[in-house]
Amino acid sequence: MLLTFFLGMVFGALLLYARLNRFDVITGLALREDLTVARVLSLAIGTGAILVNAEVALGVASYHVKPLLLGGVILGGIVFGMAMAILGYCPGTLAVSAGEGSLDAVIGIAGGLTGGVFYTLVLPYIRPILGPDLGKISLRSALKSNMVFFPVVLLLGLGLILLSFFLDRLEGTKTKRWVISGLGLGVLDAILFLRPVSNRPIGASTTYPYIGDLLSGLTGSGYFARIKTPGAWEAVFLAGALLAGFILSLFKKEFRLILIHENWKKHRGISKTGRAIWAFAGGFLLIFGARMAGGCTSGHILSGGMQFSASSWIFAVFVFSAFLALGPVFYRKR
Repeated sequence: MLLTFFLGMVFGALLLYARLNRFDVITGLALREDLTVARVLSLAIGTGAILVNAEVALGVASYHVKPLLLGGVILGGIVFGMAMAILGYCPGTLAVSAGEGSLDAVIGIAGGLTGGVFYTLVLPYIRPILGPDLGKISLRSALKSNMVFFPVVLLLGLGLILLSFFLDRLEGTKTKRWVISGLGLGVLDAILFLRPVSNRPIGASTTYPYIGDLLSGLTGSGYFARIKTPGAWEAVFLAGALLAGFILSLFKKEFRLILIHENWKKHRGISKTGRAIWAFAGGFLLIFGARMAGGCTSGHILSGGMQFSASSWIFAVFVFSAFLALGPVFYRKR
């Protein structure tokens, strides 16, 4: 648990270093004004793909491919993408920004806990729409020959790395902090995959139904029994990320309690009540969508992307389609 907490702090520090947790950066992508998130994800997935598959080939790590629950991945991806645009955070960045003093992130966490409890309650009724379960499909299962698979992984990994630098050149940024964060996240995820370390990938969204169910007394459900172990691990991991956000923001003299960020003020106004309501609703939908899909930005897109999991890449397509479609509409200029 101490190692998990420490690695969570590293995770939080990497997000904070390139300001990936910031509301204005995430909504900047929704508005096509800031490509930081896209650059970092591309670099991290490309780096992690090469490292993780090398570890598996050496026998020191295992794959953790999520099953392709077609309805859950598609519908959950759409809900998650829309919620991320509204909230301006994902499950992992919520913790880091809360540590920095962002009150809308704290409200989003409250919404996420409520969404997690609600998902536990309604799961028996919505289970049919989450299917069909097509199994754990990945590039590895499709290309059975190692002689073909590993060269393809290397090419795809390098392609994603090159894409990140192409996006950087396209945007013309001066800072290279995103390079450190992208490489760091790829290496960190690869470390977590190692059997002696944790034998699991980075994840965040299971924390919310786990803690929500604990607080509401829903520990007797079958769903809680299934998420108990990963939920406890992710809760410790995100606690480390939250503390990293708090300590580093104090060290950099950037800690401040803030509810309305610049992009929200510019496009949605200065109503504190309005921001609070949307933050809670966004957090609720974010976790509900993540649970429908079985993962989030870190567990599905980042970690699943490294494994070239079919469910994770399909989830990513629907997340960013909904995210980029809703962003300009929700943040239309007044």
